[in-house]
Amino acid sequence: MATHPTPGEGPVRPVSVSLHEGTIAALRERTGKRGMSAYVEALIQRQLERERLRELIEDAEAEHGPVEQAAVEAKRAVLRGDTASSADAA
Repeated sequence: MATHPTPGEGPVRPVSVSLHEGTIAALRERTGKRGMSAYVEALIQRQLERERLRELIEDAEAEHGPVEQAAVEAKRAVLRGDTASSADAA
């Protein structure tokens, strides 16, 4: 059974995509002509990660019920390094 490479792995192959002229201009301004592929690759990988994370959250919520908002805020405070707020929220 053949396995497919994960995002960011495998050989690089050219593909064709259609973009609005304004999008292309903004992209070139940000990356230069030679950095466009790497920039678009990173954007796509990030979007795929977000979609997979959303799927994992939905699966977990289907199995265990929704997460309490207070718990989410407590974890956000920890990630921000706001230990005083995280102690209050937990």
